[in-house]
Amino acid sequence: MFDFGNRMRMARAGGAALAALVLGLAGPVLADEHRELQEHGPHQQEFVHGAPQVPSLEWTIAAGGRIYDNWWEALDREEPEGTNPAWPVAVNDKQSGAGTWRCKECHGWDYLGAEGIYRKGSHFTGIKGVMGAAGRPPAEIAGLLRDANHPYTTEMITDEEMLRVATFVSAGLIDMREFIDYDTRTVKVGVGDLDRGRAIFQTTCAACHGFDGRALDWGEDGEHNFIGTEAAALPDEVMNKISNAHPGAAMINLRAFSLEDRISVMAYIAGLPTGIDD
Repeated sequence: MFDFGNRMRMARAGGAALAALVLGLAGPVLADEHRELQEHGPHQQEFVHGAPQVPSLEWTIAAGGRIYDNWWEALDREEPEGTNPAWPVAVNDKQSGAGTWRCKECHGWDYLGAEGIYRKGSHFTGIKGVMGAAGRPPAEIAGLLRDANHPYTTEMITDEEMLRVATFVSAGLIDMREFIDYDTRTVKVGVGDLDRGRAIFQTTCAACHGFDGRALDWGEDGEHNFIGTEAAALPDEVMNKISNAHPGAAMINLRAFSLEDRISVMAYIAGLPTGIDD
């Protein structure tokens, strides 16, 4: 299975790269037109890693969601060294290193941990999800995120930043079982409003992804992976990116849109081309 997170880190489009993409929106990216995407430029640093003077609740939730995804990419910090000392090695010795410091690695993209999509496979830890904390006061959740099971120093994640994660857990979680089939890990047929999803995608997301979703390509070694490819294979992860954006990337998010709108976009992009010849 390809790793959308690793490949998205290669696609922090900005500056000249974004301009080049916009020029080619109308058609697919052909194999001989594959572009090496650049990291975001200094003019985008504040948008990607900074914070507004008066943060909205929607911004705070999305920012917390990016920290939950990958805090060092979201906050422009050094990648942690070694395996998280709280990682359950006895249960899962397949994962090690920096990845074990990500919230999502224990609690899942669907926030259900051992009861969700990570109930089996290489990401299984036996650790429960965070869905049970939804609705609890953010300050209370932030306190829990400083216990022995979460050995993050304030140099890694400051108290203010941890409160964003707590706000995300309190007010930003989604029960993905409503629109994802957990047996097949695919978007359920008939969910969302495809016309509404198309309208939002074509007027926002297409600025970077192109109208057919193939302007950004995370493929390697001759393999092509587009947003449609990812949505078809990893809809739970892609829903996080739709709602919160990818950490460290100059990417918009749809947190200020309704949940129904985000589900409609998810359903629409799951039907976009998955390969170069589609």
